[in-house]
Amino acid sequence: MNHLLADRISALQSSATIEMHQKATDLRAQGHDVINLSVGEPDFATPLPIQQAAKQAIDAGIYFSYAPVAGYADLRAAIADKLRRENNIRCDPSQVVVSNGAKQAIANVFSCLLNPGDEVVVYTPYWVSYVAIIQCAGGKPVLVRGKLSDNFEVTPDQLNQAITPRTKAVIFSSPCNPTGHIFPKHALKAMARVLEKHPHVLVIADEIYEYINFIGEHTSIGALPGMQDRVITINGFSKGFAMTGWRVGYMAAPVWLAKACEKIQGQTTGAPSSVAQRAALAAIQGERENVQLMVDAYRRRLNLCLGLLRDIPGIRSNTPSGAFFLFPDVSDYLGRTDGQTTIHSVDTLCEYLLQEAHVSLVTGSAFGAPDCVRISYAADEGRLRTALQRIKIALAKLEVITKRLPSS
Repeated sequence: MNHLLADRISALQSSATIEMHQKATDLRAQGHDVINLSVGEPDFATPLPIQQAAKQAIDAGIYFSYAPVAGYADLRAAIADKLRRENNIRCDPSQVVVSNGAKQAIANVFSCLLNPGDEVVVYTPYWVSYVAIIQCAGGKPVLVRGKLSDNFEVTPDQLNQAITPRTKAVIFSSPCNPTGHIFPKHALKAMARVLEKHPHVLVIADEIYEYINFIGEHTSIGALPGMQDRVITINGFSKGFAMTGWRVGYMAAPVWLAKACEKIQGQTTGAPSSVAQRAALAAIQGERENVQLMVDAYRRRLNLCLGLLRDIPGIRSNTPSGAFFLFPDVSDYLGRTDGQTTIHSVDTLCEYLLQEAHVSLVTGSAFGAPDCVRISYAADEGRLRTALQRIKIALAKLEVITKRLPSS
């Protein structure tokens, strides 16, 4: 009965991260020791004070009903206060919509903004779901790719050339998933200068990895002069507070767009879990000691993985400044073979490493960068050492294919 499906669903690609995570899970179920470095999820438990806040909400006996569609008023006020204090973004609670994760916040924005054929400039490499969400909303993604040598930063000239009269918005993440790069203030200012010439273009700034920062500096483009009424800031609790399963994200936007997103959320999912929102309130108002402990652990893991990657010939990587991913270029291994498997693409390479090394990675093609792979180092240091050693051994089995000279 597949022919009954809507065309947009038939054309929709499954999430590559979820696919690789499932393949790793299936292989582990067969008895193999699989190290899963494909999933973008903290390996820490949600900090205890946040857990306790959820328990207290349950014990209070008053958070069992539907929550307001845009989120509880005190949580929205706390988010607006956080944005003012930490991000220098002028924000009223009426501009905040709390959603079932940051992914829904992004989907709400594009559903409210895009008409068929509207264009969205996507900084590439991009988080896997941007393109799919844009396409589901009827839009056309316009990919603009940064270079590894520039930390994958798109240049102002590239942005300017990508904008057309059909462009509705530009989207990027900082810290970036998958590259780990944090856009410095001067780069965001250069982006803003380009956008001054294109007043019809909005900006969606995905800052979900904001707290996983190794350089101590985070600039929100929504805080820059002239950008306040043109930026939609996306954030949430999943990454920085290790709350992926709680499903609480948010957006801050001009009031007209926030109201539209509240409308569509009211007609689809409604508000996030009432108890999860009480936990989120405790997170955003609480101390950051547990967050800093996690960031320190990620920094140690990053340095470990960078050192181990340097010992593998043919792999080139930038040095991430945030998030918990590495995104190395592995194109040197394309066209090689171990005698049984020929590496035609990075997709093939990831399948090879899963089967040969029992290490799960995500192909860079899912992020718009077909020469790279994404490695999540949200795993303990012992498993990371083992995984990268397995990768090194498996890659060493791949040899360059040479054409035989005809015999004389």
